[in-house]
Amino acid sequence: MILSIESSCDDSAVAVTEIATKRLLFHRKISQEREHAKYGGVVPELASRLHAVALPRLLEEAKPYLDDIQAVAVTNAPGLSVTLLEGVAMAQALSIAKGLPLIAVNHLKAHIYSLFIEKEARFPMLVLLISGGHTMVIDVGGFDEMEVVASTMDDSFGESFDKTAKMMGLGYPGGPIIERLAAKGDPDRFPMPIPLQHSPKIAFSFSGLKNAVRLLIEKNQPLDEQTKADIASAFQKAAIAHLLQKCKKIFQTKRPEDFAIVGGASANMAVREAFANLCAEFGANLHLADLEWCSDNAAMVGRCAVDAWYLERFTDALSIEVSPKTDNIF
Repeated sequence: MILSIESSCDDSAVAVTEIATKRLLFHRKISQEREHAKYGGVVPELASRLHAVALPRLLEEAKPYLDDIQAVAVTNAPGLSVTLLEGVAMAQALSIAKGLPLIAVNHLKAHIYSLFIEKEARFPMLVLLISGGHTMVIDVGGFDEMEVVASTMDDSFGESFDKTAKMMGLGYPGGPIIERLAAKGDPDRFPMPIPLQHSPKIAFSFSGLKNAVRLLIEKNQPLDEQTKADIASAFQKAAIAHLLQKCKKIFQTKRPEDFAIVGGASANMAVREAFANLCAEFGANLHLADLEWCSDNAAMVGRCAVDAWYLERFTDALSIEVSPKTDNIF
C-alpha cells in the first residue's frame, strides 16, 4: 500500500492505495472553501495553518492502514509553497520514522492520473488540464513522456471564473457559482470577445476577457439578478469558445485518438458537452475523470505514485524540495 498526501492549495487530503490492484482503500478530504470564501480567494498563510490542523486529523483516520504501507507519496510541486510544506513535512516524518521510501508527486501529473483511479493507465493521450491555477494542453506518451503543447499567457481558465464571480460579489470558489448562474442566463445578450480569436498563436489568454467582463459590470450597475446571469452566461460561452478554438487547431495537427480533460474546471458540464462535440467531429475518444476526482485530492496522488513505485522513482526524505513553479513541470 501507498499512503498519499495532498496539500498544494486549499484541500487537505490523505489516501491509501493498494499497489498491486490499484484499488483505493481509503480517501478523505477536508476542504477549506468556507474559511477562504470571506476573502474572495485563497489566503496562503491561512491555508497553511488549516493544513497543519487537518492533516494530522486525516492521518489519524488512516491509522488502521499505517502498519501495512510500503511507501509515502506527497505532492511537492507546483502549488503554494507554504501549503506544500505542510504535506511534505508530514511525509518526511512518516518516511523517516517508519523507514519507508518517499515518492514526490507532481501535482499536474497527478491530475492526469485522476483519469486512472482504480484503473490501468492508458497512453498515448492528448490532455487538456484546466484548473484554478493552470490551463495547458499536454501530449502524454507515458509516465515520463509529457510535453506541454500549449499553455496560458496570463490567467488560467478556472481563475477567470473565480475573478468573474468576485467582480460580481458572488463568492468563492467562482467556478461552480458562475456555471449555475450561466444556466439561467442569455449568452447572447452581451457580446463578449473571444481571446486570441484572430491570432495564429497556439496559446491561451483570459486577461482580456476578464477585463471585458469588468467593463460590462461597471456599465450595467446596479446589477439585477438576470443581468448577473446573462453576464455569467456570455462570459462562460466566450471562455469555452476560446478553449475550443485553440484545441481545434491542435487537433488538426495532432489528430489524437484519445483526448482527456482533467483538473477542477473539468467538472463544468458546458465544457464537457462542448468537447464531446469536438471529439465527435474528429473521431477522438473523450476521457473524463469522475466528478469526485476533478478537484484536488490524494487519490490521484496515490494513483500516480503507484506507477512511480514500479519505476522506482524514490526521493530522499531529507532532500525533497517544494516549488510553486510550473516551468519544466514534467
